[in-house]
Amino acid sequence: MIALSLAEIATVVGGQTYDIPDPSVQVTGPVVRDSREVEPGSLFVAFVGERADGHDYASAVVEAGAAAVLASRPVGVPAIVVDDVQAALGALARHVVERLGATLVALTGSVGKTSSKDLLAQVLRSKAPTVFTPGSLNNEIGLPLTALSATDETRFLVLEMGARGIGHIRYLTGLTPPKIGLVLNVGTAHIGEFGGREQIAQAKGELVESLPADGTAVLNADDRLVRAMASRTKARVLLFGESADADVRAENVRLTEIGQPAFTLHTPSGCSDVTLRLYGEHHVSNALAAAAVAHELGMSADEIARALSDAGTLSRWRMEVTERPDGVTVVNDAYNANPESMRAALRALASMGKGRRTWAVLGHMAELGDEGLAEHDAVGRLAVRLNVSKLVAVGGREASWLQLGAYNEGSWGEESVHVSDAQAAIDLLRSELRPGDVVLVKASRSVGLERVATALLDDSASSSEGQVAGR
Repeated sequence: MIALSLAEIATVVGGQTYDIPDPSVQVTGPVVRDSREVEPGSLFVAFVGERADGHDYASAVVEAGAAAVLASRPVGVPAIVVDDVQAALGALARHVVERLGATLVALTGSVGKTSSKDLLAQVLRSKAPTVFTPGSLNNEIGLPLTALSATDETRFLVLEMGARGIGHIRYLTGLTPPKIGLVLNVGTAHIGEFGGREQIAQAKGELVESLPADGTAVLNADDRLVRAMASRTKARVLLFGESADADVRAENVRLTEIGQPAFTLHTPSGCSDVTLRLYGEHHVSNALAAAAVAHELGMSADEIARALSDAGTLSRWRMEVTERPDGVTVVNDAYNANPESMRAALRALASMGKGRRTWAVLGHMAELGDEGLAEHDAVGRLAVRLNVSKLVAVGGREASWLQLGAYNEGSWGEESVHVSDAQAAIDLLRSELRPGDVVLVKASRSVGLERVATALLDDSASSSEGQVAGR
């Protein structure tokens, strides 16, 4: 964080200082909510959670070097006490952002937020110091913590914004007002909470409504609900996509033999060829979104193409591709799932697995409401149509809908199986995997299917160690 004294912070957040001998002491380290992340000069934010109360760690964090605690009650060590810790954290983030010389870029969408953010961060980082949301910390706590990690050297601040209801993004943009707003798509993620795609579009569009007149709204030309958001902003509009009228677009889109997307990038400043290190054609749209923002920030087509072609995966369990020594390829996409991302992952599996035996180990997609049965059934059917060799549906009722969809799609049904949990899937794969197989693992985060991918890779590591030991 930019250096601020405890007295300054107390004024910004409207708090009272307690047990602070010298209010001029500065916070020079990061602002953290996890006591294990405290460094000398940190500000520790004490949240009261369901399982732990941050106030209980106050003495320990000060002993570890924290300058003070942001708390809702006195804790016997240097503290700034406020009525609402979350509101105070947001106020501090707003103050710091206003003092920065950085350009703030915010992005949202139903699917691909984290992958697009990671691509954009890597592209901008090739131009100037860039701070960006780690993982998916895109809510009312994670977003201000990310903003507070920016320093005087930061030139680009890239913030992912999530929403589970109307007004959420409006609140986040109030904490960190963006100059550039990027909307990726409107899909069915969390549709059970929103009630429909039109309501999701209403929520996502709050981002472009927040932009200033001299800002830029970067919109997906291939998504009609996103394109329509142009009427909801006073900012300039820049379109990206594969549509012919997109300002930043892709042509000659294709997949390499191992399933990595390649295309010709067209921007208003020129054209250049891109081959991504990521897997699946769905990443073309993510790359174009990043390219559009980078173009707006002054990068040439060649600079953007080079940076995109060099970019890798920064966040865990999102199309992580690992090949075992025996030739089995494990695709760990188990961080989360919705109908759009599930379809994209299955298509990537089909492309990667040409000429090989493919496995789709899938679990339920959460928060789909009344659409749940139809969406799970459709994913099961798609696995059949893509000629995935075997579907392993993991879990309870929703998993049975996946398996039923595959069974009802045709005679391929005997190649689908429903198992109770991750361990049952692990046991099945251990007994039936053959060298050269490709295994996709994907479900909503609550299912915990990353355990399947981890077990398959641990098996390989243990086998390799055993072979070395036996030599």
